[in-house]
Amino acid sequence: MRLATWNVNSIRARVDRVVDWLERSETDVLAMQEIKCKPEQFPREAFEASGYELAIHGLNQWNGVAIASRVGLADVESAFPAQPGFDKAGVDPIVEARALGATCGGVRVWSLYVPNGRGLADPHYTYKLDFLARLRDAASTWADSPTALVGDFNVAPLPTDIWSEEDSEAVTHVTPEARAAFHAFEDAGYVELSRRFLPAERTYTFWDYKQLRFPKGEGMRIDFVYASAPLAARATAGSIVRDERKGKGASDHVPVVIDFADA
Repeated sequence: MRLATWNVNSIRARVDRVVDWLERSETDVLAMQEIKCKPEQFPREAFEASGYELAIHGLNQWNGVAIASRVGLADVESAFPAQPGFDKAGVDPIVEARALGATCGGVRVWSLYVPNGRGLADPHYTYKLDFLARLRDAASTWADSPTALVGDFNVAPLPTDIWSEEDSEAVTHVTPEARAAFHAFEDAGYVELSRRFLPAERTYTFWDYKQLRFPKGEGMRIDFVYASAPLAARATAGSIVRDERKGKGASDHVPVVIDFADA
């Protein structure tokens, strides 16, 4: 099975690019983040015409996650246990569309869009850390079965995962607390597979649109594939598809791909 994750940054704006890449790459399961639409607005026809089933979770024009699969799609869940909500005023927290789980080809896949954090003094940063901690607690109960936690984690775990730790747009991505929350999944029984196959420094998955970040090579590695031990043992190859950041209408993220042998 070929599994990929991609923050598409508005699926309605990029449906042609995404489906074209799916077909060329022969990807079996694609987890998407930042679809930025409700289920009824999702351009499902293009995916279905290419043989993919869809699970979609979106509440408004922000956030949103989806899974496209051509190897089956069952037992869909639109939140993980105890997933926290957010309300800046702290009055009426809403569980946002940031997590979607489905079983695809015998693998439990979670498409995840971790909160950005915004700023160190912003309530969104506390929300980010709480989201990661509760996800880790939930994931620990799934660690004995084939499980993939994939998506945009909004954390640059190592100093070499960001072009500059002084980047003012990424202050919440490089704190000791955020990095510890990211690495806590290892203690829960998971292996980050893109690092296994692509350990090189300055291997990025995101380049901001501003200030010519992509041509300057000023990016971050914030999109990852965590796998439980039973699934990680089946991983055979991995790639980060940098070329998908090129050209007209590109997302600011690129796909991260992992291949798995059959069970």
